[in-house]
Amino acid sequence: MLVKKYLWFFLMVPILGSWVITSPVYAKENSLQYQVLDHAGKSFSGAQDPSYLDYDLALRKYVTDRILKRFGIALDPKIYSGFDLLNIEALFKCKKSEEPFDLFLKMVPKRP
Repeated sequence: MLVKKYLWFFLMVPILGSWVITSPVYAKENSLQYQVLDHAGKSFSGAQDPSYLDYDLALRKYVTDRILKRFGIALDPKIYSGFDLLNIEALFKCKKSEEPFDLFLKMVPKRP
Protein backbone atom coordinates (compact mmCIF):
# COMPACT_ATOMS: atom_id res chain seq x y z
CA MET A 1 0.00 0.00 0.00
CA LEU A 2 2.80 2.40 0.88
CA VAL A 3 4.64 1.58 -2.37
CA LYS A 4 1.56 2.44 -4.45
CA LYS A 5 1.31 5.80 -2.72
CA TYR A 6 4.90 6.71 -3.55
CA LEU A 7 4.67 5.26 -7.06
CA TRP A 8 1.80 7.63 -7.83
CA PHE A 9 3.91 10.54 -6.55
CA PHE A 10 6.92 9.61 -8.71
CA LEU A 11 4.72 9.30 -11.79
CA MET A 12 2.92 12.61 -11.30
CA VAL A 13 5.94 14.81 -10.51
CA PRO A 14 7.53 14.50 -13.98
CA ILE A 15 4.20 15.03 -15.69
CA LEU A 16 3.34 18.14 -13.67
CA GLY A 17 6.92 19.39 -13.87
CA SER A 18 6.97 19.18 -17.65
CA TRP A 19 3.65 20.99 -17.83
CA VAL A 20 4.92 23.84 -15.65
CA ILE A 21 8.12 24.17 -17.68
CA THR A 22 6.56 24.04 -21.15
CA SER A 23 3.39 26.05 -20.52
CA PRO A 24 5.09 29.48 -20.84
CA VAL A 25 6.36 28.50 -24.29
CA TYR A 26 2.81 28.48 -25.56
CA ALA A 27 1.71 31.69 -23.85
CA LYS A 28 0.95 34.45 -26.33
CA GLU A 29 2.20 37.29 -24.12
CA ASN A 30 5.69 35.76 -23.95
CA SER A 31 6.05 35.36 -27.70
CA LEU A 32 8.10 38.57 -27.94
CA GLN A 33 10.52 37.19 -25.36
CA TYR A 34 11.04 34.05 -27.40
CA GLN A 35 11.62 36.10 -30.55
CA VAL A 36 14.48 37.80 -28.70
CA LEU A 37 15.80 34.49 -27.35
CA ASP A 38 15.91 33.05 -30.88
CA HIS A 39 19.02 35.19 -31.39
CA ALA A 40 20.77 34.11 -28.18
CA GLY A 41 24.36 33.05 -28.74
CA LYS A 42 24.54 34.33 -32.28
CA SER A 43 27.21 36.72 -33.46
CA PHE A 44 26.62 39.39 -36.06
CA SER A 45 28.93 40.78 -38.72
CA GLY A 46 27.82 44.35 -38.10
CA ALA A 47 24.98 46.76 -37.53
CA GLN A 48 23.68 46.22 -41.08
CA ASP A 49 23.61 42.41 -40.77
CA PRO A 50 20.00 41.27 -41.47
CA SER A 51 20.13 38.93 -38.47
CA TYR A 52 21.17 41.80 -36.22
CA LEU A 53 18.39 44.00 -37.59
CA ASP A 54 15.85 41.23 -36.84
CA TYR A 55 17.27 40.89 -33.33
CA ASP A 56 17.20 44.62 -32.66
CA LEU A 57 13.61 44.90 -33.87
CA ALA A 58 12.50 42.00 -31.65
CA LEU A 59 14.40 43.48 -28.69
CA ARG A 60 12.82 46.92 -29.22
CA LYS A 61 9.32 45.48 -29.37
CA TYR A 62 9.90 43.32 -26.30
CA VAL A 63 11.40 46.07 -24.14
CA THR A 64 8.79 48.69 -25.13
CA ASP A 65 6.07 46.19 -24.22
CA ARG A 66 7.77 45.50 -20.88
CA ILE A 67 8.10 49.25 -20.13
CA LEU A 68 4.44 49.79 -20.99
CA LYS A 69 3.31 46.97 -18.68
CA ARG A 70 5.54 47.91 -15.76
CA PHE A 71 5.59 51.72 -15.88
CA GLY A 72 2.60 52.63 -18.07
CA ILE A 73 4.78 54.61 -20.48
CA ALA A 74 4.25 53.95 -24.20
CA LEU A 75 7.48 54.42 -26.15
CA ASP A 76 7.90 54.22 -29.91
CA PRO A 77 10.26 51.33 -30.74
CA LYS A 78 11.29 53.10 -33.96
CA ILE A 79 12.81 56.06 -32.11
CA TYR A 80 15.21 54.17 -29.82
CA SER A 81 17.59 51.28 -30.37
CA GLY A 82 17.17 48.10 -28.36
CA PHE A 83 20.09 48.95 -26.12
CA ASP A 84 18.79 52.50 -25.58
CA LEU A 85 15.48 51.02 -24.45
CA LEU A 86 17.29 48.72 -22.03
CA ASN A 87 19.04 51.81 -20.61
CA ILE A 88 15.72 53.64 -20.32
CA GLU A 89 14.18 50.69 -18.50
CA ALA A 90 17.14 50.59 -16.08
CA LEU A 91 16.79 54.33 -15.44
CA PHE A 92 13.05 53.95 -14.80
CA LYS A 93 13.78 51.24 -12.23
CA CYS A 94 16.11 53.63 -10.34
CA LYS A 95 13.74 56.61 -10.54
CA LYS A 96 12.23 58.05 -7.38
CA SER A 97 8.45 58.19 -7.26
CA GLU A 98 8.32 62.00 -7.41
CA GLU A 99 10.66 62.27 -10.41
CA PRO A 100 9.03 62.62 -13.84
CA PHE A 101 9.73 60.05 -16.55
CA ASP A 102 10.54 62.82 -19.04
CA LEU A 103 13.66 63.71 -17.07
CA PHE A 104 15.09 60.26 -17.81
CA LEU A 105 13.91 60.17 -21.41
CA LYS A 106 15.95 63.33 -22.09
CA MET A 107 19.10 61.43 -21.09
CA VAL A 108 18.79 59.06 -24.03
CA PRO A 109 18.98 60.58 -27.52
CA LYS A 110 16.22 59.81 -29.99
CA ARG A 111 17.04 58.46 -33.41
CA PRO A 112 15.01 59.44 -36.46
